[in-house]
Amino acid sequence: LQTTLRGARMYDFLDKLIHIALPRTRDFRGLSAKAIDDMGNITIGVKEHTIFPETSDEDLKDVFGLAVTVVTSAKSKAEAEAFFRHLGLPLRSESVAK
Repeated sequence: LQTTLRGARMYDFLDKLIHIALPRTRDFRGLSAKAIDDMGNITIGVKEHTIFPETSDEDLKDVFGLAVTVVTSAKSKAEAEAFFRHLGLPLRSESVAK
């Protein structure tokens, strides 16, 4: 299953992911800046969908993981890293700038 979000829905989802869901992840210490690929995109693996507040524990039958890929128009890893930091994505301090 896959979907593409653009515009306001994309920014709403990223805001929720960055400020609500990721901080609820057990033992979360930020994302590695090395996860940014050569095209300026990042894929974030989530082990449990339950980090999102919309999930109800009462109706929970299975826990599943998901991958979130953020595609940018950045021209370099350094440009993408600066963009992700501006959005508030919690990147660990190792830099990918070249």
